[in-house]
Amino acid sequence: MGYFRIQSRSVGSVLLLGWSLAAVCQVFSQQFDSSAAPHTTRTAPLSADEVARKLQERNAQRAAALSQFSSTRIYHMQYRGFPSERDAEMVVKVTFRAPYSKQFQVVSQTGSKFVIEHVFRKLLEGEQEDTNDDAHTALTTDNYDFTSAGYEITRDGPQYVLNLLPKTRNKFLYRGKIWVDANDFAVARIEGEPARNPSFWIKKTEIKHRYVKIKDFWLPAENHTESDIRLGGRAILWIEYKDYNITKAAPLYGLEKTREDLK
Repeated sequence: MGYFRIQSRSVGSVLLLGWSLAAVCQVFSQQFDSSAAPHTTRTAPLSADEVARKLQERNAQRAAALSQFSSTRIYHMQYRGFPSERDAEMVVKVTFRAPYSKQFQVVSQTGSKFVIEHVFRKLLEGEQEDTNDDAHTALTTDNYDFTSAGYEITRDGPQYVLNLLPKTRNKFLYRGKIWVDANDFAVARIEGEPARNPSFWIKKTEIKHRYVKIKDFWLPAENHTESDIRLGGRAILWIEYKDYNITKAAPLYGLEKTREDLK
């Protein structure tokens, strides 16, 4: 179930950014435009329930097919506010092997040592050590209510837009919108906020997440979390994903039939 885990964990990683910001801001206190592509709105051919069902089915197919890949991540953080400004960057090579194994190699790191140790490395450690089932955080009807918010024709093709309402206050769930590719039934974009505020020190957190298609698989392209701090500061934390190399994957059967059904 490698791919399913990647998608659900990458969503969780977006929220982990917010919770890491909360820890940093508590210590301090004691550009990414995902809608750049022009689009037009049309009536959605499928209902929200149908899209959600196909999304879960297709994620399961991709999970069974994707076994191994490598990539590069660039972690950035920028904090502006009390008591001081802090910036940091870390470049990491990642190797994923299904179902749960991830190996991280730090290539370079610059900037605030505090951010490197208490934000970046904590994110890596949490991701590497976590081998629990993601059933309670995945984009499924068990965790969310889905309603239709539109159907957009973009430069990347048609996309369903769904509203998400979490069914529980799990700190790794969020409320907002997802854009689902209408051909592959994969999440292309996420915008939202945590279902639960990460910390008293944070007034508001905005989450943006973008995916990119690599061969038959939709993998994270960018995570972006921006938080307004009660004492007047602002923290921006984002991750770039690039240089994907899928080294082991099985053929995806049945995808062409799904595409034909849409015509």
